[in-house]
Parts: sequence; structure tokens; C-alpha cells
Amino acid sequence: MRVRSGVSAVAVVAASALVLSGCGGGEGSGSGGTEGTVTIFNGEPENPLIPGNTTEAYGQTVIDPMFTGLIEYNPDTAEPYNAVAESIQTTDSKVFKVKLKPGWKFHDGTDVKAKNFVDAWNWTAYGPNATQGASFFSAIQGYDEVHPKDPDGTSGPQKAPQPAVDKMSGLKVIDDLNFEITLSKPFSVFPTTVGYGVFSPLPDAFFADRKAYEAKPIGNGPMKFDSREVNSFIKLTRNDDYQGEDKVKFKDLVLKVYQSREAAYSDLIDNNLDFIEELPTSALAGQQFRRDLGERVVEKDSLIVQQVSFPFYRKPYDNPDLRKAISMAIDRDTITKQIFDGTRTPSDGWVHPLIKGYRPGQCGEFCTFDPVKAKEYLARSGHKGPIQMQTNVDGGHKEWAEAVCNSVKNALNTECQFVQVTDFNEHRRMVNAREMVGMYRSGWIADYPSIENFLNPLVKTGGSSNDGEYSNPAVDAKLDEADRAPSEAQAIELYAQAEKMVAQDMPIVPLWSQKTQGGRSDRLKTAKLDAFRKLDLTSVELA
Repeated sequence: MRVRSGVSAVAVVAASALVLSGCGGGEGSGSGGTEGTVTIFNGEPENPLIPGNTTEAYGQTVIDPMFTGLIEYNPDTAEPYNAVAESIQTTDSKVFKVKLKPGWKFHDGTDVKAKNFVDAWNWTAYGPNATQGASFFSAIQGYDEVHPKDPDGTSGPQKAPQPAVDKMSGLKVIDDLNFEITLSKPFSVFPTTVGYGVFSPLPDAFFADRKAYEAKPIGNGPMKFDSREVNSFIKLTRNDDYQGEDKVKFKDLVLKVYQSREAAYSDLIDNNLDFIEELPTSALAGQQFRRDLGERVVEKDSLIVQQVSFPFYRKPYDNPDLRKAISMAIDRDTITKQIFDGTRTPSDGWVHPLIKGYRPGQCGEFCTFDPVKAKEYLARSGHKGPIQMQTNVDGGHKEWAEAVCNSVKNALNTECQFVQVTDFNEHRRMVNAREMVGMYRSGWIADYPSIENFLNPLVKTGGSSNDGEYSNPAVDAKLDEADRAPSEAQAIELYAQAEKMVAQDMPIVPLWSQKTQGGRSDRLKTAKLDAFRKLDLTSVELA
């Protein structure tokens, strides 16, 4: 999960010499540097700060400024530009030759070499390491050998067999600045994906002493780790030796851990917090936030969608008619108006409207509020018991989740039990442990700007965020066909066909996309959101 008006997807296609280029910083970027500390809202990251095992939003908020990958995404347009990579070249979208820029350093002073990317990717992909980001490497030749398939899925009692090797055959170090990537089949979108955090390099120190690294993580980004108090704060400090374009102008960044957005918002109003990337739902009612913050409101169209997912490993939610009934029982229009005061747009499919390849109406009648048809599908499903809705109640999710549950209850004339989970970490623990007992919140922030990112990780069998364990071989085959498409236009057409097929199963219920409302303190003269709903650190200037 990763963050302009008018965002477009960038699907890089095969060419005789592919070289991504562009400018990294948004308005206000530069190498200047004033002293000062900026404090921002965050929650407690789910895992230790290892890029390949960090796919949730709170962890990524820390990882993103600490690491720089082969490419980065422009904060205003989301288009990829070369960062550590000098070039990424291919003639067939299957074999990619990567050349690194010389002079890049990790925060411990060691050189960023080709092996640091290859070693990190192999470690993340290796099955026994059980990383959350492993499946992002599934396109690379040899992935199946280092990450054997679990015979009965994550929720089953059987374990995946021990791999015989720990390195993917598709990765080859040529020398310190060059390496080669061979995919198992052509994948035209691949170069766009490698700006996501799981593709970051790891220093030799990680492999020498992992515990020491976890205590003081070492990256290669514009900010480096300083200190941490669990459930309180994480402090980063500016890397004055940073080689990239996306430099920051302030000295220190403190990510303050809050148990609720409401508490953070109160601190923001009083100028005791400098930035919150998304205001609590309570502040949106009647546009209260505009009266509270005035010119301190920060707004951006963000590549984020809110969704509800189902545990296919738990009856009765493996029943497609029940899932369709639930979706048609949700009054998206009323909820977005009453709860969010019109700052959300009801979804009619799974792909974000600002992504290239979005097609209206992909969900069809199943995303249209229709209590009569919803009752018909409920009857067809044969389910007569209560329906459960689970979500963490921090982060401003309680109000809308209760509204969704009430809408289902009223439309279907059946009980909907709202099951509160105390916080995001516990919610994610339960999702990962396959402990969900009902439908549950599963919001999605794009990892990279591509239609593919709204489908493969979420609905492909074994996808990195397919936590409900949905599986449809026909959908998988169509997605594989799209991955192999020789051109962007052909890939988009095939991904759109796969999206349409998903509607017949409704493994995930699309709810709404959003314009994000954040806020800044008086201490910040400028501060912008990027397309991934994060503070664009290059834009920050102290007053």
C-alpha cells in the first residue's frame, strides 16, 4: 500500500532501451536545510522496520523516507523516475538489465551495490522468512523454488515444503553497479512496481546481525533512523549525505504514535502536532474541519479506496450469493453524504477512478443499493443467521463501519453484529492469523500507480494482500494473460476483463474512493500530500 489531481497509471512497456527518467521532488524540493523538528501522526508499525516485511500503512510511513529504491514516484503526478537506478533496460519485458548510479551510500557509510538489491529481494522472497512482501517477487524466475506453494493455504494445518534453494535463479549480479533480472514470463508493468518499498536494498549489516539491524535500522534514504519508543514515537533525522533529488529542508521527523485520530486532531488544532495526513471522520461532518483549521487544511485526490473483504475460509462468507446480497444492501450514497459530508465517492468497481484503465460500472448491479434484489440474493444463499462486520475502531473507522452494518441490517432485515477490534495492529494480527469471523475492513492505498496493483495483490490466488484467500483459476489466468501483454494498451484491456470477472464472485466489496483531507500546524509554512496519502516531505518548509 503506497501517494494529485489527475493521477495516471504508468505501465512501462517493452522497448529496445527502457530508461525511466524525470524529476523526483515536487514544488519546494531542494538541498537546503534549516534546523527544526516536524511531528506527524502515525500508528505503531506492525513489524520491525524491514522493507520486505512492511506492507501496512503505519510501517510504510517510516520505511518510505528511510529507503530509496531503483525508482521513486513523483509526489505530484505519481509517475516513476530513476532514483538509485541509472537505467532499466529491456527488449522483451522479460529480461531487465539494471545499472545503478555510483556514489549511493547506506546510512552506515557502506556503498549501495547491486548485491544489496539482489540479496534483499532473495531474502524477502524466501518462503521460510514468511515476509508480507514475498509475493511481489513472484514474477521473477525461480520464485517458486524459493517459495514453494502451501498445499492447503495459510489457514490450513499443512506447511509449505522447505525450499531446496534460497536464491532466485532470475537474479544475477554482474558487478557492483549492474545486475540482471529475468522474469518467468514477460511482465510489462514490472519496472513500475520496483519503486514500492519491498524492493528496497538492504545493507550487509542486516544479514550480519539482524537483531542489531532491527534495533537500529539502516537505510539509504533522505532520512535515517535516530531513536524509538514503542507505542510512543519513532524519530528520524535528515541524511545530509543523501544523493537523491528528494531531499528535505528540516532536520528531524518525529512520528508520534496515537491510539486515535481524534486525539491527534485535537493536538493538531492546538499546534501540538504538525501534520496529520487524514482527518478523523468526526471532523468531516458539516465541514467542521474547515472552521477548526481554516487555511491549515491540506487536500489531495489520493489513490486510496475503502473496501470490505470476506474470509473465504469461514462459512457462510464463502457463499457468493451472500456476498452479493451484502454489497447490494450497502447504501454507499447515503453513507458518503452523511458520514463523510460528500468527501468520498461511491465505488462502482475495484480500480481507482484516477488510475489509467479505470472503467465505470465494472461492479454492475452488485454495487448498486437495491434492498429488493439484496433480499433475493440472501434467500438464494440460504443463509438465515446473523452477519458480522469486524474492523479496528481507531483511525476513524468506527462511524462508517457501524453505518455499513446498519445499512446491511435494515436492507436485509437481518441482524448485523458490529465486532470492534481495539486497534489497527490487533486487526492486522487477526487478519494475518486468519481469525476473522465476519466481513472486515480492508482499505487499499496503491503501492504504485498501475491498474495491476488494484487487482493482482488483492484477488489473485496467493496475492500479497489476498488475506481472505479468494481463489478463482479463471481470474488468475486472465490476470496472467494481462501480465504478459506486450503493450500497455493490451495489458489494460485484459486487466479490465479480469476486473469484470471478479464482479461475479464479489470477493471484496468496493465502498468508496476519496479526496483526502489532512491538516498542518501553524509551524509549517508549506506542506502537501502526495498521491499515496502521505506527507510529501520535500514540500515541507518551517514557518
